[in-house]
Amino acid sequence: MIRVQREDFNIGAEIAALTDGNRAIGGVASFVGLVRDMAGNASIGAMTLEHYPGMTEKALAKIEAEAQERWPLQASLIIHRYGRLEPGDRIVLVVTASAHRQAAFESAMFLMDYLKTKAPFWKLEETGDSAQWVDARESDDHALDRWAQPHGKTDAAE
Repeated sequence: MIRVQREDFNIGAEIAALTDGNRAIGGVASFVGLVRDMAGNASIGAMTLEHYPGMTEKALAKIEAEAQERWPLQASLIIHRYGRLEPGDRIVLVVTASAHRQAAFESAMFLMDYLKTKAPFWKLEETGDSAQWVDARESDDHALDRWAQPHGKTDAAE
């Protein structure tokens, strides 16, 4: 399930709704991203996230489908907020549920690595009297690279 929304979300309620009645689920992994108050040495006053409605949901649905092909998931959820957010606000929720914990953990990491680098969102950080658009970091690109092989396995991990 994909939702791109301006409104905040309730983590517990979202997980309960996703797993309700599904007795095949043995493990749930979740990640919640928050707005930090610092970027490097600069203090963040706010962050504005923009997206193209329709295009963003389509891209997120495609990566969610890929996660479901790679791992035996019972359920998954991506909620990503847009608009102006302040430090401490929730930005993103990724939840994956599977019969086993490894699939839940790996698929949640896969989805977050994608969201950090390839998802069509644009981030504007306000620092003091200025604002600047933020690109994905090289370290985020490297994290995504580990998923180039099936099930996220690399030669070092095998």
